[in-house]
Amino acid sequence: MKIILDNRQDDKEISEDLLKKIEKVIVACLEYEDYSDDYEVSLSFVTNDEIKNLNRDFRNIDKVTDVLSFPMLSDDDFEIEYEEYSLGDIVISVDRAEQQAIEYDHSFEREICFLVCHSMFHLLGYDHMQEDEAEEMHTKEKNVLDSLGITRGQKYEQERK
Repeated sequence: MKIILDNRQDDKEISEDLLKKIEKVIVACLEYEDYSDDYEVSLSFVTNDEIKNLNRDFRNIDKVTDVLSFPMLSDDDFEIEYEEYSLGDIVISVDRAEQQAIEYDHSFEREICFLVCHSMFHLLGYDHMQEDEAEEMHTKEKNVLDSLGITRGQKYEQERK
């Protein structure tokens, strides 16, 4: 399991402790879906401005969002051997994650872990466009986060800023 990290914001520190939690979330999502650990995921932390531009450019939605998922599309025409298989890219707006942590009255760490978990299930092929899909995805997210003890009960702490 390899995480390619790109921190393109400087508003909020991303601690080593949070990075370890993120890795646990990614591994737990893979295990939940019976994947091996031979995968890599690209994870970028960005500003609201950058995620708004990405959202506009790739989804034609000109507004800030919390997370974007870019699954790696498989192409059977290419037979390239890699040590790890790339699942794709996760891009998180740290600004928006912090706003949501305050809104939902839980910790910044919990919000980031939730966004990573949510995005991982997108990378693994799940969506939430239909109500039944949304329920299935929500159940998977809850099961993974609960198994790691990452719950909504973890309150937001302003001093972590």
